[in-house]
Amino acid sequence: MPELPEVQALADFLRTRTEGLVVTGVELGSFHVLKTFTPPPEALVGAPVDGVGRFGKFIDLDCGGTHLVFHLARAGWLRWSDAQSATRLRPGKSPIALRVRFDDGSGFDLTEAGTQKRLAAYLVGDPSQVPGIASLGPDPLADDFTEEAFAAILGAHRMQVKGLLRDQSIIAGVGNAYSDEILHVAKLSPFALAATLDDGQVTRLYTALRQTLAHAVATASGKPAKELKDAKRAGMRVHGRTGEVCPECGDVVREVSFADSSLQYCATCQTGGKPLADRRTSKFLK
Repeated sequence: MPELPEVQALADFLRTRTEGLVVTGVELGSFHVLKTFTPPPEALVGAPVDGVGRFGKFIDLDCGGTHLVFHLARAGWLRWSDAQSATRLRPGKSPIALRVRFDDGSGFDLTEAGTQKRLAAYLVGDPSQVPGIASLGPDPLADDFTEEAFAAILGAHRMQVKGLLRDQSIIAGVGNAYSDEILHVAKLSPFALAATLDDGQVTRLYTALRQTLAHAVATASGKPAKELKDAKRAGMRVHGRTGEVCPECGDVVREVSFADSSLQYCATCQTGGKPLADRRTSKFLK
């Protein structure tokens, strides 16, 4: 799933490519992708692109005051073309869920692999009308996201810190991959309880959160959309690297699997050398 760094890079990419352009067409390849009924997609035709922004994992195109907002979910992606296909998109079995055309012949497709179809697009007068945006927690890279503010968030939630980092209503933009990376840098167990962290652990986690995301944003910056997935995978320290060597201590990277996801960690760096039991078969070790 694209997370804050990749979504920011995609927003920056779109901002650069669409500056000064006018929308000439919006076509749906899936009846389910558009979650709003009014205004209709045709309302964007003839509208200039006034700006592109990011809210958590959502991308927002401001087109003359009407906002096209989309969330790529787990299997969605954005595919840009300098010369968009002349063939009109029709609903069917294509992975293309939505197509946007611009007056210079360029455009982009929102695609989604698999069968779950969670990619979502909205046409609204204000991004806050999108339920997922209205419920977002603070952006962890915002200037006012201080260590004191973060400590207050942690102290208010007696939940596992891995889950807290991933909860979009608590902190916006972090998902499964970067939460693994952040906790590895902070040298904290994914199952540590947020409210019980001491001052030193809070500082380590805050620093790891900000620095890991900022570094990933800088790494992704300027890359075309088609290169971002590979760049993300290449930059991971532990996430997706089960069985490989921890870059910090040389221990093996381990995994805990759940019904529809998994996490990766280093026992030496994060859990005092104690492996966490796979929760599919037994309770994890504290």
